[in-house]
Amino acid sequence: MTGESNLSSLLKGMEPVLQKEILVFATVPEEREALLPQRLSVVGQFREAEGLTLILPQSEARDAGLACSGPMRQITLTIHSSLEAIGLTAAFSAALTREGISANVVAGFYHDHIFVPEKDAERAMAALLALAAQGGQAAPPTRAPST
Repeated sequence: MTGESNLSSLLKGMEPVLQKEILVFATVPEEREALLPQRLSVVGQFREAEGLTLILPQSEARDAGLACSGPMRQITLTIHSSLEAIGLTAAFSAALTREGISANVVAGFYHDHIFVPEKDAERAMAALLALAAQGGQAAPPTRAPST
């Protein structure tokens, strides 16, 4: 299963779903990783030079004493998008930018997940639903003239 790569089809079928849980991005320095509680409900993680970044429930990050971001909500695009698809992230980022909403994006094997500030989650959903309702009519890419 390679997923959808046609931008128009991706936009028409993205079907965003707002997850209920309040999440945060937290950071754990390498020297503290062994001290983490064994049973954290980690949604995602990424290793950086400065330490481990975790995406997890706000309450668990607070209980573990982790430095973390403000409250976020996760929006999952339920269409199975190809990891090689071109333009999907740019299209939904542009829609959210027009609304003044910041977004942090994580691509899983099957779906794209957009993390937005909790206070903007409903507006983000409205912007994404409007983008999908446009029938996937994405603006054509801008290309420099050939010389």
